Amino acid sequence: QVQLVESGGDLVQPGGSLRLSCAASGSIFSIYDMGWYRQAPGKQRELVAVITTGGSTNYANSVKGRFTISRDNAKNTVYLQMNSLKSEDTAVYYCTALHTGSWGQGTQVTVSS
Repeated sequence: QVQLVESGGDLVQPGGSLRLSCAASGSIFSIYDMGWYRQAPGKQRELVAVITTGGSTNYANSVKGRFTISRDNAKNTVYLQMNSLKSEDTAVYYCTALHTGSWGQGTQVTVSS
C-alpha cells in the first residue's frame, strides 16, 4: 500500500502563490492516478485536481486556470501549484492515490490578509 505525506501548506495573502507537494512511498508510484482534494471548515471534502499515470489532468471549475497539478515519477511526488489564491481556497489539502483508499494527513492552506 502506498503511503502519502503532504507538505507546503502555509498562510498566504490573497493573490499569492503556494506549491504543495505529496511524497509517496511503499509502492510503485507511477502506476497510480493521483488526486488533490480539499476540505474547508464545515464543508465536504471536494476534488481539486487529478493527474493520470499518462499525465492527463482535470480540474474543478473553481480552480481551473489558477492551479496546476503535476507529477515527477522519478521523485515519487505529485505537486499542486496554486496561483492567484483566494480566501475561498482556504482548506486542508489532501493528496490521494485514486482508487486505493490511501490518503495523506493533509496540509493547511490559509488565504488571508
